[in-house]
Amino acid sequence: MFNALEVFTTVVVGLMVGVEFSVAFVINPILNGLPGDNGLRGRVHGARMLGAVMPFWYIGSLVLSAAWAIAGRHHHGAGLVVAAAALLILSVIMSLLLLVPINNRGKTWTTQNLPEDWKEQMNHWDRFHYIRVAVIIAAFALLAAALA
Repeated sequence: MFNALEVFTTVVVGLMVGVEFSVAFVINPILNGLPGDNGLRGRVHGARMLGAVMPFWYIGSLVLSAAWAIAGRHHHGAGLVVAAAALLILSVIMSLLLLVPINNRGKTWTTQNLPEDWKEQMNHWDRFHYIRVAVIIAAFALLAAALA
């Protein structure tokens, strides 16, 4: 049962990393290259869609990592799992303080109510997101190392 928790947690976090990595380095660059407001429309739709799912995924990943850390406190690699959970806590805090406020504004934008600084706000979101992706990649790497 413990091995299943280890593997399941690693897979869940790894999939989350894959989604967030693709948003940062594939989807948003594609959307940014579209003409007119098409890229903005895509980002707004993405903010709505992923904004509904990702909180559960982030919290779920954190809960699974905490469960692994508690259940495996006497196993090899426990310190790595605790460090990964700490990084996942940091990613949740970053999300709540830095990314969600921009996302909440952005998902209400239309071509009629677009603020003048919308591109700046999207650039801020992207920069914060790059940092968050680095944090969750590190958490995933620690979990993978703890499996060894």
